[in-house]
Amino acid sequence: MNPQPFWGSFCLLCFSLLRAAKGNLQLLSFQPRTLYQYRYTLDVQLHHTSTPWPWGAWLQAETLIHLHRLWRDQGGEELLQVQIRDLKAKHQPEEERSQDSTRGAPVEIALSPEAQAELQQPVFISWNSGKVKAFYGNEAENILVSNLKRGIISLFQLQPHAGTTVEEDASGSCQVTYTMSNHSITKVKDLLSCSKTKSGFTSINKIFGVEWQPSSRSQYVVKDNLLQSVLAEESHTVAPALRSRSGIKITSRQQLQLVSPAMPGPAEVSGQSLKDVLAGTEARPQPLRMTSLPFRRVCTHCPSLRAFLKAFDRQRVKTDTSKVATAWQFQRFIQMLRGAKKRDVLQLLRRAPEETRPFLVEAAVAAQSVASLAALSDFLDFNKEPKSLLEKFLYAAAFSPQPSGELLHLILDKLDGKQLAPEIWETGVIAVGSLVGKLCQQKLCGLQVVERGVETILRGLRGAKEEPEVVIYLLSLGNAMLPETIPTLLEHAEDGPTAVTAAATSALQRFPAPHISSKVKRAMRRIFHQKRKSYDKTCRLAAAEILLDNHPLPMDAINILLATSEMETEMATFLLLKVQDSLRGHHHMAKKIMKDIMGDPRINNYNFFSKVGTSSSFSGPLTVTQDLTSTFGLDLLFLEGGFLRKSVSDFSLFSHGQRLRAAQVTFEAQGMELMLGENLLEGEEEPELMAGMSATFFDVQLRPIIFFQGYTDLMAKVLLSSGEPTSVVRGNLLLMDHHQVIPLQSGLQVTIKLQGGLGLDISADMDVSIWEQELKTSVIARGSLAMDFQAELDSPFLQATLRSQTEVETSIHFDTKLRFSSSPVLMCLQLREEQVPYRSGFPPELQISSDLQRLQPDPMEISGSNLSGSPGMSHKRHTRSRDLQV
Repeated sequence: MNPQPFWGSFCLLCFSLLRAAKGNLQLLSFQPRTLYQYRYTLDVQLHHTSTPWPWGAWLQAETLIHLHRLWRDQGGEELLQVQIRDLKAKHQPEEERSQDSTRGAPVEIALSPEAQAELQQPVFISWNSGKVKAFYGNEAENILVSNLKRGIISLFQLQPHAGTTVEEDASGSCQVTYTMSNHSITKVKDLLSCSKTKSGFTSINKIFGVEWQPSSRSQYVVKDNLLQSVLAEESHTVAPALRSRSGIKITSRQQLQLVSPAMPGPAEVSGQSLKDVLAGTEARPQPLRMTSLPFRRVCTHCPSLRAFLKAFDRQRVKTDTSKVATAWQFQRFIQMLRGAKKRDVLQLLRRAPEETRPFLVEAAVAAQSVASLAALSDFLDFNKEPKSLLEKFLYAAAFSPQPSGELLHLILDKLDGKQLAPEIWETGVIAVGSLVGKLCQQKLCGLQVVERGVETILRGLRGAKEEPEVVIYLLSLGNAMLPETIPTLLEHAEDGPTAVTAAATSALQRFPAPHISSKVKRAMRRIFHQKRKSYDKTCRLAAAEILLDNHPLPMDAINILLATSEMETEMATFLLLKVQDSLRGHHHMAKKIMKDIMGDPRINNYNFFSKVGTSSSFSGPLTVTQDLTSTFGLDLLFLEGGFLRKSVSDFSLFSHGQRLRAAQVTFEAQGMELMLGENLLEGEEEPELMAGMSATFFDVQLRPIIFFQGYTDLMAKVLLSSGEPTSVVRGNLLLMDHHQVIPLQSGLQVTIKLQGGLGLDISADMDVSIWEQELKTSVIARGSLAMDFQAELDSPFLQATLRSQTEVETSIHFDTKLRFSSSPVLMCLQLREEQVPYRSGFPPELQISSDLQRLQPDPMEISGSNLSGSPGMSHKRHTRSRDLQV
């Protein structure tokens, strides 16, 4: 038997199977001495997702692409010259659109001879059967023109067989998947996988960020080893995470079609290597990256700080934080300060009247430019400046949405080795913890300044002698939320006095569920069941909440329920209501386990759930929208004699799997029962007469406030009280700060910007009347939010901006009144939400060459808590009030 026919047949069979498995294997190439002409069209559109399609920006470009082969080596690598010829561009002007939202005739964009000449400068690619190995061009060329050419070259990046690989084109280095069908090749690009030059920033908390949904699909047609046509379609939907109705959609469509027949072209260039051939060309091209270069638009109409300073005496700075006009002004100052020089920022701070300096300091912190931080360093003297101004600075830093290491360095330097007022020292330590935590969330834990911040907190905690100092350092660790500090928190939670244990367990409650390990749970069981010593009831309840809120074990839930039969009535009532509330909460981790446990009649019976105490715990939704659920929760823990021991008011936001404690205000009063002759329980420490408040805003724990401490202090406060509420926090902060560059495959660039300024004025008061046996608490929260969301399209011949602006003012009052003289205790709760105007509009900008046209279609207004849209310009207000009497 002759083996040659056998082996030949076997190889042919293997080759056929390989082709069937991988698709049609084709070696692509271009022939020498041939000029290939492709007709290229580009269509890019931007429009708001919530408005009719014609409102937006539309750009179309058309050109001929001349391509010919300059050189080829023995391995199949080809050097191709690609040139744009006679490009024409059109756009859709807003004023051409009719009232019935139909599109008018497009208008051609006139290109100067210089622009046409730059566009027609050729570029070169090293190409091997569909793979672009290298890209060469003029590195001094206009960035937008160079990027447009990258977009055209990207269409020649393909592979003639199925599979998944990583490719580099104008979008970046991305994962792509190819599938085959006859003469057609389909490429799907995973735009979320693309790696490119880092540019931009975003808020650490995803609730205040941007949702981005991209897609990319290209269809290639190849016949006779020659690329016949390409259709590449790409879309991006971007929207604020809190408000998808304000979203913007970007679509890009590229089409490349071979114009037949091919024409005779230039002869190939002789050369030993690719480098020799390129050196011999007239253009002398340099190697360039395939990925588009980021372009920064120069804003010709943005306010400048220098111009503001020239008219400073005539300018009036608004400082009412509850007004939305102040929030808009805050954002304008941030933009001015980000582009200003240090001497101008310093001049602004020094010339400003005393009443406007806090506002300007907050804006300088939010700007976080090198110049603004340097100016703040020179301006702020921690030994001389008023305490109120220094507190403004420290809290503004703590609330920063994406702080820098330079900001933390500035604060550590200002705190280091100085004799400071107690309020400033406490606020500074709290701010350091917040900044350390946010920097670590940005994966910057390895910075030397972050390590210095952590060591500052831990060293201070180890050296603290007084209980209030220990509490402050523990609260700072709670703001930092570093997993490596959990053992330190556990040690203080188990072994410290009541105030220290309360602060440590409060810090542990801040950690996400993955960090609540079995070791943490064992320590919380010992605290709740009092295995080592007696603990205050508030500490035991905090330990129970940690066990129930973080993937609870069935036995933990059962043991906590069984323990209520041996507790005092008020504590048992509170804990059982907590359990019942977890069954109603959609976001509670214990819901499923509690449902299973409640199926057991030995647990779910009258004996367990018939407690008749005054304490209560409940939570429920305030607002539910497509993107956001806001909830209100109230915990009231009473003593057996009817006095309020602790109340917690909680406003939380749930969005896209994230939770944010927008506001949590806690009132505590202890020792009141001893004044009326009540006895302590066996083993219980004698509490000091005290009333105070602590607050957490946007996941930042603030410095606790003491209303009175001791009988003498109580009497002094009662006699000398002004009757004015205590300010908890008042100021402006940058809540949303997002800047994202999206390079389109077409080479055009879209820049997404989101900025949200929040004005906040929260005050609280606690009034204790011994003679009338009444306790009143009041929390008043006023706020304003101004949000600006925009997408900028940049091309060599057109710039367009689509913008969505949202503003809201709100005022919430929460009052409690308890009268102990009657039996049972009379309790009245009132939650009022007043005057909530909510407005959103879409003012677009369209810029062609250097002419800017500002166009303002009718804005859309949204009013009421359901945030449903309604056209027109009427300014609606919504008031809601809810009263509860027990």
